[in-house]
Order: sequence, then structure tokens, then C-alpha cells
Amino acid sequence: MDAKFDYQSAFAAAVDQVKAEGRYRVFADIKRLRGQFPRAIWTGPNGLDEREVVVWCSNDYLGQGQNPVVLNAMHDAIDMVGSGSGGTRNISGTNHQHVELEAELADLHGKESALLFTSGYVSNEATLETLQTVLPGLIIFSDAFNHASMIAGIRHGGCEKHVWRHNDLEHLEALLKAAPADAPKLIAFESVYSMDGDIADINGVADLAERYGAMTYLDEVHAVGMYGPRGGGVAERDGAMARIDIIEGTLGKAFGVMGGYITGSAPLIDAIRSFASGFIFTTSLPPALTAGARASVAWLKAHNEVRVAHQERAERLKAMLRSAGLPVMPSVSHIVPVLVGDPVHTKLVSDMLLRDHGIYVQPINYPTVPKGTERLRFTPTPFHTDEMMSDLVRAMDKLWARCNVKRMGGAAA
Repeated sequence: MDAKFDYQSAFAAAVDQVKAEGRYRVFADIKRLRGQFPRAIWTGPNGLDEREVVVWCSNDYLGQGQNPVVLNAMHDAIDMVGSGSGGTRNISGTNHQHVELEAELADLHGKESALLFTSGYVSNEATLETLQTVLPGLIIFSDAFNHASMIAGIRHGGCEKHVWRHNDLEHLEALLKAAPADAPKLIAFESVYSMDGDIADINGVADLAERYGAMTYLDEVHAVGMYGPRGGGVAERDGAMARIDIIEGTLGKAFGVMGGYITGSAPLIDAIRSFASGFIFTTSLPPALTAGARASVAWLKAHNEVRVAHQERAERLKAMLRSAGLPVMPSVSHIVPVLVGDPVHTKLVSDMLLRDHGIYVQPINYPTVPKGTERLRFTPTPFHTDEMMSDLVRAMDKLWARCNVKRMGGAAA
């Protein structure tokens, strides 16, 4: 009898390769504590040891996942309509909470219409793929640092694509100039790039789009709720919302709940709604989630002081880390990346911070970032106190010396 293929050994070998490269991911088992954010309970590897930790890497940037306004809206929705949505949006799954949230999001971004998806990943992938169906011959120009979900959507559509150097408008213009003038074109980019913390020149991209007859697609997932007078994102802050054709966002970061969405003109949104498989063939978000998200969006529109406090906390942490000689990477946003440059050292420092100091920050390794740029990515919130920051900097300073990691200026400790 011929030997059969050993599937399990193939799976194990693939994981062993990841481990050998020092980039095997271990999930931290934490329980968030209602009303005590950013504190949480970490359960150790054996499932028995528990200790309190401070979470430094949550994308719940503003602590909205703990806001009583959001939680009460979710409780009320459960009491009113139950748990699940009942189906896809086409088959009994369009609840009134979906309709209300889409109206709230369209208003947030100054657009005619909005469309909900189950996650930010799905909204990017489905929309960018579907645009290629609706617009035959579409040429997409994609920033080199775009998120994996955007890359997947562009690839799945199979259209002509060009990758422009990150935030390099001269390169983008050269590519646009070389494209046929009468072809449909789309420029896809992000506002805040979440691993480096840099921000796109949205008005500069819009200028080029107008000059060369292109549409614009802006991913604001790391900016909605946190920038602009009402939390509409960097496009609102920079007065550019009306110049962007499609603004995509998430409900799972600053808004503290779950889901993704796009906003744009009514005909555009209707076309995506009618053709996107990632929207048509999936069960819609539960009413409790959409009710909570709507409450969060509405609350943040009226509370700019939270955004002001958030920016102050981020700038303070950057200054404290720099003062300690720790290699903070350049960032003009709320993202605070600290370069380690080696996957093994990155995980070692992360493990020691958690185990010895009660500080939880996840290591960021390849393929999330290029090899050689492995880092710790801190996301301070309005609820991280000066004392928490001092504890973090002291612990980092001690571990940088103990692990012999390079400091600012390139010298090891």
C-alpha cells in the first residue's frame, strides 16, 4: 500500500519554521475589568496563575469599550430585541439598529450614505474587490504600506495595480501620469499608518486625484473617533472629507465595539451593497453591537476633550521614553512604536515586561512589519496615568540594559 501524505507533519513543520525565525505568536490570556481600564487580569500559560496587569497595546484607544453610555445602549438593545440579528441583511437581518448606525456614520463623515460590514478587514477587502467588478478596466494605485485587508481586496479583483512608495506623492503622480487618461482610476491609502504612526497628506493625494481624474479610497480605521472636532478622522481634521470619495472605518478600535463600514455617495454605496459578496452572504452584526456602536459614535462627536486628553497622553509617553534614551520611532500620531530590531529580543522584552512587571505589550514582528524593524507598539489612552507611564519607562530602561538592546543613537545598553 502506498504511503499517504502526512498532513499533520506538514502543519507542524510550517509552525516549526515560524518558531525557528523567532516570530511565533503567543496570545496573552487576559480578562478586561469593567470600569478599571486599562487594568486587566492575565492568566499564565498553565491556566492557573493570575495577576493584574496594565494593558499598553489595546486598540480600544479611548476606552469606549468601558463607557457606561455604550454598555447601557447594548443592554437596552438585548432587552428589546434579543441577541442575534436573524440573518443576512437581505434575509431578515436588517434591524433598525443597523439603519440608525449607518445614518450616524454617514453624518460623521459628511457623506450621503454608509454601509456596515462585520469587520474593518471585510469592509476593505469586499469594497476594493467589488469596485473592480463595478468599474471594468479600473486601475488601482496603492500605498506600499497599506493594510493586508486592502492588499487582499485589490489582489482578489485582479485589475491592473501600481504600488506607490509610502507617502511619496511624486512617485504617485508619476504613476498616474503614465496611466491612460480615460481609464477609471482609484487611489487607495490610509490616514494613520498603525505600525509607524505616520500620517498621509490627504489633501495632497486629493489634489492629484482631481488632476488625473481618479477616485480616492481612504482607510481611517486608526483615526476615526480620535481626530477632528467630532471624531471624523484625519480627513475631518485636515478639512478634506468632502474631497475623499470613499472613507472606510472600523467600530472595533476607538469606538470600542466591533464591525467595519464604508461611507460615500448614495449611488456608490448602493452599488457596493448590490455586488459585494462579503456583504451579501454573511450574517449581519447583532443589534446589541450596532446599538452600542451608534451610542459610542454619537457620544464621541460631542466630547472632543477626550481626543485632546488622548493626544496629550501620547506626547507625554514619547517624551518620557526619549528622555530615558529608549529608541522611540518617529511618530506624529497617537501610536508610540519603540524599535528593538530583532524578533527574539522583541519577544524576550515583551515576556519579561508581562511576567516581571505586570506590563502587557505585544511584540510586533514580521510579517506585520519588515524584518529588522521588530518593535513594541504602545497605545496610551486617556486612562493611562503618569504613575503607569513612570512604571513603564523604569521597567523598559532596566530591560534594555539587561537584554543589551540598542538605545537611541544606535549603541547597545
